[in-house]
Amino acid sequence: MTIQAGDRIPEVALTHILDGVQTIDTRTLFDGKNVVLFAVPGAFTPTCSERHLPGFVQHFDQFLARGISVACVSVNDPFVMQAWGQSQGVPEGLIMLADGNADFTRAMGLELDASGYGMGIRSKRYALYAQDGVVKKLFVESPGEFRVSSAEHMLEELG
Repeated sequence: MTIQAGDRIPEVALTHILDGVQTIDTRTLFDGKNVVLFAVPGAFTPTCSERHLPGFVQHFDQFLARGISVACVSVNDPFVMQAWGQSQGVPEGLIMLADGNADFTRAMGLELDASGYGMGIRSKRYALYAQDGVVKKLFVESPGEFRVSSAEHMLEELG
């Protein structure tokens, strides 16, 4: 079942690189915080690298000024996420999360079967805003689209 506004973020462990590979659970990531999380189907893929991540890099300070943390998640390993972040000039504080086995993606009900493209199970493209671990806004893209999960759209929705 797909997560909805009003639902609590499921408890799942993700990884990222910070002085080596670190595990971070969603409670630590979300509880007591305001967080924008955006998901991409794959690091280094065209729309993700040319539009999605760059928008959040460009507007990162606007989210911070509102007291909102920003994180990106993809069904990739933490080394790929780190390399992608470095290649895109991701600022310190924008967390690049790896969901290597798609556990988080499945728990959210937002998996995408990209086997036809040789990519296996991936995440749908989406963005959400959560307060204290509860989803307040969720924007899931239709296949092949990039509109409602952009940094600009999220900033408009947050007012």
